[in-house]
Amino acid sequence: MKIEPKKVVSLTYVLRTDGFDGVIVEAANEQEPLQFIFGIGMMLPAFEANIEGLEPGDTFEFKLEANDAYGQRSEENVFDIPMQAFQDENGKLRQDLLKVGNVLPLQDMSGNQYYGEIVKINQNSVTMDFNHPMAGKDLYFTGKIIDVRDATAEELAHGHVH
Repeated sequence: MKIEPKKVVSLTYVLRTDGFDGVIVEAANEQEPLQFIFGIGMMLPAFEANIEGLEPGDTFEFKLEANDAYGQRSEENVFDIPMQAFQDENGKLRQDLLKVGNVLPLQDMSGNQYYGEIVKINQNSVTMDFNHPMAGKDLYFTGKIIDVRDATAEELAHGHVH
């Protein structure tokens, strides 16, 4: 069965950001493959375009340019957040959160949640970077298609593999 919309795909992959022979950033093996419903927006569109039509047993190797993956880094996604945002309900500063490199979930006034990395702690604010960790990086994928099957009605209704 070929990979096409509304099929459940199981695959192995190795992701690198510094060439096909570079350091492994992320991986999924045959014992714990990546599983997703193809064509419903779960994966990067350019990733799906590179595996569409493949069948179980097929291997793949492709590069996604940063613009086709998570885009370029933007300084517009780096903000100074007032120190008060890091206080507990009693107004005490949460020192346990305030470490450069920590990735924290923050919510905007509309209730949308964003993840940002603390890049600097200032006297009255915290500088946080809300760029995707892979922004500005080309992605190098290699892998193998393990299985392709029809998604069930329940999987399609819920938007994920069961």
